[in-house]
Amino acid sequence: MKDIVLNNGISIPRIGFGTYKATTEDGYRIILDAINAGYRHLDTAALYENEEDVGRAVRESGIPREEFFITSKLNRNYLGYENTKKEFDKSIKKLGIDHIDLYLMHWPRPDFGSSDFDDWEELDRESWRAMEELLKAGKIRAIGVSNFLPHHLDNLLQTAEIIPAVNQLELHPGYLQKEAVDYCREKGIAIEAWSPMGRARVLKDPLLSDLAAKYGVSAARICLSFCLQSGFIILPKSTHIDRMKDNLNALDTVISDEDMKKICSMPETGWSGEHPDRETIKP
Repeated sequence: MKDIVLNNGISIPRIGFGTYKATTEDGYRIILDAINAGYRHLDTAALYENEEDVGRAVRESGIPREEFFITSKLNRNYLGYENTKKEFDKSIKKLGIDHIDLYLMHWPRPDFGSSDFDDWEELDRESWRAMEELLKAGKIRAIGVSNFLPHHLDNLLQTAEIIPAVNQLELHPGYLQKEAVDYCREKGIAIEAWSPMGRARVLKDPLLSDLAAKYGVSAARICLSFCLQSGFIILPKSTHIDRMKDNLNALDTVISDEDMKKICSMPETGWSGEHPDRETIKP
């Protein structure tokens, strides 16, 4: 099954193209390559500063807008009711589209050092209220969050009328965030994995290397297939069209239950160092 149905009845492709740092001097051409490779689910954010590239690539692809599922995200430094409305308008104008399929709160707290960092609870609830209104107005098809842990979601749900459709988390072999994943599943919140292939040292892990040889695929493919079999939507990224195509074939690799358990038992490794409640640490 290549799509899953969110808790509001909207279908989303299980494999999307992550655009963070995917567009540099080549700009929109990388996005266009991904579209030509077969991606219809595109994940961007105000923070990535490439919404214009994504919108241009969609338009120049010649493929009807309704065939795409486009995600963007609210910058953590613009939380709050009025800011959310203004930032959404900026995103939709940069994308050049009349609606966004999925709009997420990118992080639950403002950036570190901000005077608003300790006032995140009310800011989150007010941003969510604005997003609910945008959803009801038909400007967004689904709303969700990114990098929210259970206590962040508990706060949001104190006043929310609509349960988030998605929580986007860093998830990959060696970093599974079980508590957050279990919480989301209990609430019916779909889980998206950002950085599903982990960092370079994850791909060199002896277990993943052995499994790659066993299944006749790359270690990256093992990571993607593991995430898919775990029930996650995945957002791999690459600037090489051959790898883009290979990532789309991750559904074709079926890992045995025994090997899935082995991956689940890996020691923690490959974490980005990014945590919503404290300063970024690069391990």
